[in-house]
Amino acid sequence: MRFFLLPISTRRTLLYCQKIQVLPKDKQTIVDKAAVRAAKLWSGWEKKEAGWQKKVVVYGNYLLRRIHFEEWGLKSVPPLSTKRREEEVLGKDKNLLIYPEDIIPTKHAINVLRALGTDREPLHRSRLIWCLIGMPISAPFALVPVIPNLPFFYLMYRAWSHWRALAGGKHIRFLCDNNLLSLSPSPALNSIYTPLFNRATTSKESTADIGETKPLPDNKSKISDEEALLLSQENGRQLVRALEIPELEVELERAIWQVEDAIQKEREQKAKPPDTTKTK
Repeated sequence: MRFFLLPISTRRTLLYCQKIQVLPKDKQTIVDKAAVRAAKLWSGWEKKEAGWQKKVVVYGNYLLRRIHFEEWGLKSVPPLSTKRREEEVLGKDKNLLIYPEDIIPTKHAINVLRALGTDREPLHRSRLIWCLIGMPISAPFALVPVIPNLPFFYLMYRAWSHWRALAGGKHIRFLCDNNLLSLSPSPALNSIYTPLFNRATTSKESTADIGETKPLPDNKSKISDEEALLLSQENGRQLVRALEIPELEVELERAIWQVEDAIQKEREQKAKPPDTTKTK
């Protein structure tokens, strides 16, 4: 597998895992087969010109786009099966960690990956529990004729999504704890990120002096008080072409849109005049 650390802003980093080998159908798990079948069904609904299926897809895609990009990143990491664990320990399955060294120094790369894999664990665990609680409550909606029980299926999907995120984080922690990652700084990523980083930041310190202030996933960058966007949609597509990973484009597009929206809302909130009214 190849793990990519792709800074979106001076405070947020996208994790993406590219699986080099795709399992044949006869070796896929039941969960994997169900996911493929659901994707085909969804794709079929998208092709419809009208009807309730089309409306479900339009609204569903809106909701999917708002799922945090950090969750999508963790879901790109496959669960740690017993067989995969053995192969990784024995060195049969090589895992590379790829990143722009000018932005994320090599001495911090593993810590950045570990943080991305573990920081959201409590959130995913609690939301998984709430989804499991909500599924039986929404089950009676199945009595409604014609239209499927959408609330139940949505909660089921979100439960699966949180479980996959937890499983991906567990896999990352295993790799980090057992030193099973080969560090691979990317000159191609450096050539894209370095000018963007220099333009986005106002610090006059040299790269060698600001090691800890590089964009980390814990949103505690010390570069400046205000978060700055690094990637635009245009240079995000440039990054996809440089890495030659077409499937990464949708992940980057979603992450850039979410971070850009979050930065804009934060700026608008700061620009609001303070409320001077006093309640008595």
